[in-house]
Amino acid sequence: MYWQKPGRENTGKTLEIAVNRLEGSQLEDVVIASNTGETGRKFLKIVGDLSVNTVCVTHHVGFREPGVDEMGQETRDELEAQGVEILTTTHVLAGVARSVKNDFGGLYPAEIMAQALRMFGQGVKVSVEISIMALDAGLVPYDREIIAVGGTGRGADTACIVRPGHSNCVFDTEVREVLCRPRGC
Repeated sequence: MYWQKPGRENTGKTLEIAVNRLEGSQLEDVVIASNTGETGRKFLKIVGDLSVNTVCVTHHVGFREPGVDEMGQETRDELEAQGVEILTTTHVLAGVARSVKNDFGGLYPAEIMAQALRMFGQGVKVSVEISIMALDAGLVPYDREIIAVGGTGRGADTACIVRPGHSNCVFDTEVREVLCRPRGC
């Protein structure tokens, strides 16, 4: 499925496509990019009683503003009470390399990888990145396919089936299926 434009207006349908792919499959894990928790909440409404390990990956604290966590504690508590694991950590394709780039210029391997993935759309890059982050944190099992949901800006517009590799073996990561994404980046 291809969306005509990227963005949050695709969130509902993207999440429905992810849940439809879950039903009747052996997939048990969903990793969702959700900085404020809004997309995570929407996913829970759509997934209903379907048993699935749900991981919500946020921006790291300080991403938008120094010392600020974009997901409020009330939202974090609400999602965790519903069984969602919340992962707030450094982004695997940014980290200190982005700081060096911002301060001194140049591109570094993680940034080059991120840019290459963006050729398929920002949401594909996010889906790959959050899959690796969730695996590194031990929140999804090793050597198993998961559904990863990412987006362009806010909301969700991309869903992929990914078999993530750990960040220290990043090229073991495989994007097995792209369920939906914007046609234009």
